[in-house]
Amino acid sequence: MTATNETTVDSSRLQALEDRIEIADVLYRYSSAVDSFDTDGVRSTLADDLWAQYGNGDPVEGGDKLAAWIAEATATVIWQHHLLNVYHVTIDGDQAKTVSYLTSYQVFKENPDAAIILVARYHDELKRTPDGWKISRRIMELLW
Repeated sequence: MTATNETTVDSSRLQALEDRIEIADVLYRYSSAVDSFDTDGVRSTLADDLWAQYGNGDPVEGGDKLAAWIAEATATVIWQHHLLNVYHVTIDGDQAKTVSYLTSYQVFKENPDAAIILVARYHDELKRTPDGWKISRRIMELLW
């Protein structure tokens, strides 16, 4: 292998690692923004043309609509914590697919002495945009 080929291989490996880190970071930022009730932070992780479905709920289309939907769904939450683990990241050029496991804890104003625990998987698709990687499709598979 010539020095040029080695550099190309190293460069593509480096890009793959950088992409994986950036993709995981978007997923973690989404979760921490939800937990801190940061609607703008949530919106910054979403593609404009996003399609999402949470559990058996109706699909939500559009980054603005999903950010607003999350704000409304968490309006009576006192505190919440999304424990997220990104298990799989598959990158194909400017597109990526991920699987993340989620355990979510929430306490609502209506019952401040009880924590709701939700276990789910996120099946996400992301795309590279001029502003970085964005979630473009999300399916939250409810497990427990």
